[in-house]
Amino acid sequence: MADGTPQERASKPARLRAVLVLATAVGGAGAHVRSLAAGLTARGVAVTVAGPGSVEEHFRFTDTGARFAEVEISTAPRPADVAAVRALREACAGAHVVHAHGLRAGLVAGAAVGRHRPGRRPLVLTLHNAVLATGPKGVLTRLMEGRAVRAADVVLGASGDLVARARKLGASDARLGPVGAPALPPPRRDRDAVRTELTGADRPIVLAVGRLAPQKAYPVLLDAAQDWKGLDPVPLLVVAGDGPLRDELQARIDADYLPVRLLGHRSDVADLLAGADIAVLASEWEARSLVVQEALRAGVPVVATEVGGTPELVGDAAVLVPYGDSAALGSAVADLLEDHRKRELLAELGRVQAESWPDERDTVEQVLSVYEELGPL
Repeated sequence: MADGTPQERASKPARLRAVLVLATAVGGAGAHVRSLAAGLTARGVAVTVAGPGSVEEHFRFTDTGARFAEVEISTAPRPADVAAVRALREACAGAHVVHAHGLRAGLVAGAAVGRHRPGRRPLVLTLHNAVLATGPKGVLTRLMEGRAVRAADVVLGASGDLVARARKLGASDARLGPVGAPALPPPRRDRDAVRTELTGADRPIVLAVGRLAPQKAYPVLLDAAQDWKGLDPVPLLVVAGDGPLRDELQARIDADYLPVRLLGHRSDVADLLAGADIAVLASEWEARSLVVQEALRAGVPVVATEVGGTPELVGDAAVLVPYGDSAALGSAVADLLEDHRKRELLAELGRVQAESWPDERDTVEQVLSVYEELGPL
């Protein structure tokens, strides 16, 4: 619950001042930071979000009551990081605690805070993603990962495997910090209207939502869709999201006449879920997938890869398959489409499972308790 009205909160000193640090982001990490900014501000914390101007344009952190400090932290190391460290150090003046989100933000924040600087601010690091890069880039990224987690006073991992990884790399204090998915608004259209838009025909709809990037393994999903061409009726895979692989995926869809539609970025995911028979996720890794959370809350059966934090997230409320196995993925979807009773059971189990998850309020309260451990009050 908020500690007074916005006017009352503005008229008295904040009990705690926090700087949330973010690199270039358009997905779940940015949405999480916005949720934290809103929740912490409502609890009387003076919040500053520090990051590239593009993230403020996308997420509008200032609409939550937070301040925004422009600090250009890119997704990869570059010479401009020296200026980013200096700018972040200025943004953190007077803060009680600094909270970085993601590896790049953690590295810059670690350099800005320092381990032995006079008046050093405690540093919290939330890890949202695993390091998936291989080869020389993977080696360098893992070195940076170790440096970032060792610079933090507390590391919060969005899934259990991230917590275990942080401990292995030498984190002094690593804890599970689940990222609660913001609740979707109610659908604006009914199921029939959505299905008419997507297919114009009476056929099953399989929905995938996510950035068109390598981690999401869309080529594996297209391989599975190739096998669905033998089903009657042929299900339509609709993909909501945009990203660097769009042209490559569309070329494959066109060349193989796949039953797939790329919808691009959509702001009506609640509507799409209302029209879908199944939600599918082929990812190489996920912490706590937002679309899986949204689908289970909406009572949409889920088929997903058994990776990262997905098993602990879904329990028995979804069908899990090995990563990279397009035949297993395709068969799981096909079998579920043919079994109406199992879809109904999964829909009910999904809603029950969703009730067990921490919500946004729980997430804010956990983060605030960590700040209060570290910050002088």
